[in-house]
Amino acid sequence: MQKKNQTLRIALAQLNVCVGDVQNNLSQVQAAIRQAREQQADLVVFPELVLAGYPPEDLLFRPDFLAQMQAGVETLAAETDGMTVIVGAPLRRGTALQNMACVLRDGQIVAEYSKQCLPNYRVFDEKRYFTPGVQSLVVDVAGVKIGILICEDIWEDAPAQAAVAAGADVLCVLNASPFSYDKQAQRAALLQRQAANNQCPLAYVNLVGGQDELVFDGDSMLLDAAGNIVFRAEAFAAGVFIEEWDITTSPVGATGRSPLPSLSDITPVIYQALTTGIRDYVHKNGFSSVLLGLSGGIDSALVLALAVDALGAENVEAVMMPFHYTSGMSLEDAQQQAAWLGVRYRNIPIASIYDSFTASLAPEFGERPVDVTEQNLQARIRGVLLMSLSNKLGSLLLSTSNKSESAVGYATLYGDMAGAFSPLKDVYKMQVYALAEYRNTLGQAIPQRVIERPPSAELAPGQVDQDSLPPYAVLDAILRRFIEGDEVLEDIIASGFDAATVRRVVNLVLLSEYKRRQAAPGVRISGRGFGKDWRYPITSAWRKNLPFNPPKE
Repeated sequence: MQKKNQTLRIALAQLNVCVGDVQNNLSQVQAAIRQAREQQADLVVFPELVLAGYPPEDLLFRPDFLAQMQAGVETLAAETDGMTVIVGAPLRRGTALQNMACVLRDGQIVAEYSKQCLPNYRVFDEKRYFTPGVQSLVVDVAGVKIGILICEDIWEDAPAQAAVAAGADVLCVLNASPFSYDKQAQRAALLQRQAANNQCPLAYVNLVGGQDELVFDGDSMLLDAAGNIVFRAEAFAAGVFIEEWDITTSPVGATGRSPLPSLSDITPVIYQALTTGIRDYVHKNGFSSVLLGLSGGIDSALVLALAVDALGAENVEAVMMPFHYTSGMSLEDAQQQAAWLGVRYRNIPIASIYDSFTASLAPEFGERPVDVTEQNLQARIRGVLLMSLSNKLGSLLLSTSNKSESAVGYATLYGDMAGAFSPLKDVYKMQVYALAEYRNTLGQAIPQRVIERPPSAELAPGQVDQDSLPPYAVLDAILRRFIEGDEVLEDIIASGFDAATVRRVVNLVLLSEYKRRQAAPGVRISGRGFGKDWRYPITSAWRKNLPFNPPKE
């Protein structure tokens, strides 16, 4: 039997908060409540742990922080006359700390729901802090029964099924779901399946913005009972989205399918994630400007474009530090790009500094031949200059290393790895090229010659990256399988890669952990970055025991 039409005026508060910024987070929530009230919303829903920010990590062990959370919820409750608010916060109930959704109405906390499914993988370690809930919660809002879930609850089937069995007309999910390049399509498909399988409309609200290495993309949405997406908020944009939501069961014959981002669309989304991560890391840590070393190569060129798009040209400086091996092409391209983007450009030659270092070290080096030491010295001189400028000017230094280089240790510790934030930390080299090409479709930003020429560190005469590494297309494919896929060597080799190349790449990855552990944080865009979700030991003999032999024919 077809239900009569029933609507719920709902506000999805897709907010950009900062971990530990309790007063500002509270103020944002209060402003959203006022906006929702002015537009006569029946219900306003906030993301998971919105008062604390996500992830609060070991702040959750501090009783003073938790006291602020409780006080914040009570303050909000007093401001809810005439409407219902669902807000996320970490709260202690007895001896248990729980990840909670509090239902506020008419000046009171009228109900509380504790997250049942606690994620404990990749970047998530909620079992370190929280006790899981065991009860469903269904509350009445304007005659509609709302079943409340929190993030991981919707990735499992049981909590949604239990809420519907308890009488929920609608599922309302609070989230702190970080971005990865496949997450938007994966998320939408999951929500469509849950709505359709439970024959229950679903509201999904997510955080937005950068928090250290994580970026939250928002992507809040409403789905009908057939799984059709009837509203989808703009990704990477904070806002309070108020909709007159028809929660009536969809007519028979609804397909339950809505357009999803395709793989061909993913480069612009990644670019948006990177600029969001840069902007919020800089601003939330109290900086307004950045600088970076501009070499004339593809990595620093992309970081410069990203920084300008994130912060504005007036807040970005580029520093060229040429040496004998810096080509005229690199000098021209760096200066050209700086001019195109309108940033301040400094040129600080390092030859005299290098000569002073080598003269001082000559008695200690004796007759030992020139080797990689002298190459690394160039990079470290540049690192010292950049850090000195950062200190003096008060600008945050951006590192320009990419994931491919970091994976195999093709970077100089205390040299080109210097910096406070690394935008390309989770971006493979082939993705760097795709992002550079994409950026140029928006307007002239990166000289085409920078994209087309063979990559080189320019630390030795005639040097190119491929002298030391496999072609990046091959390297990246092997790295994806080993890092993100956790594939064993035999399987990687069996998929068509040269056995010696695979052994060498994996060996380099395992040898380079000590460098990665000292690298700057950076934006995570993949299913597994070199941050919290990569926890390999530095001191380890495991690689000696790997089955490095190729499979038998």
